[in-house]
Amino acid sequence: MPWNPDIYNKFKNIRFQPFYDLIDLIEDNGKMQSIDLGCGTGEQTYILSEKFESAQFIGIDSSEEMLAKSQSLKNERLDFKQGTTEDIIASGQKWDLIFSNAALQWSDDHHKLFSSLINLVNENGQFAVQMPVQAENILNKILLDLVQEEPYKSQLKNWKRESPLLSIDEYAQILFDSGLENIQIMQKVYPIIADDAQQLLDFISGSALIPYIERLTIEQQQPFISEYKKRIEKAFPKFPAIYAFKRLLLYGKKK
Repeated sequence: MPWNPDIYNKFKNIRFQPFYDLIDLIEDNGKMQSIDLGCGTGEQTYILSEKFESAQFIGIDSSEEMLAKSQSLKNERLDFKQGTTEDIIASGQKWDLIFSNAALQWSDDHHKLFSSLINLVNENGQFAVQMPVQAENILNKILLDLVQEEPYKSQLKNWKRESPLLSIDEYAQILFDSGLENIQIMQKVYPIIADDAQQLLDFISGSALIPYIERLTIEQQQPFISEYKKRIEKAFPKFPAIYAFKRLLLYGKKK
């Protein structure tokens, strides 16, 4: 099951607010060489390039389907390429701004990952990242419990995707040890007011549900989704309901 930009963008307003909160932390340092890791459809990267008018931007994403939407946004200061965060680390290229909105939760070993990325930040450069706190978000908790039960556990061959996110204290230490200053770290709730369980299912269908669905056969997918929806209904017995979606924002500037 590939990433579907139409499903993902169904909740554009909800997904964009933490993006705007993150870019408010960034200083405009003129002709910055900047990269957006996990740029998706490229729309947010384009907004970044419009806000920082002298900066050069490149958006990187592993999804061909997402990047197909970005081609019309290209200009002399903005380009897009298919690749992974790990590819960028391996390249060793340095940047004045490393930015990532809701993408690094898909990469493992954050102790090593964040240290490696910050190592690619130039002197006086900036590092700005936002990620959902999946381990504390109820839809993710329900999903993780479900995939560890039969028959889904066997159907998924014991595979599960646990959140790689660290504690706030651990990220603070990594950012400090990596030479960042003006460190800002905050966890913030971005409430989703849902009219029914289907709306909550649709929201997570555009992200965390994808790697599970793509590992199931066509025959297995619908029973799995139906059971997941039942459990969402049980967790939210009254609608409209508030889903307290938690996100982590991190920022620092290289000494």
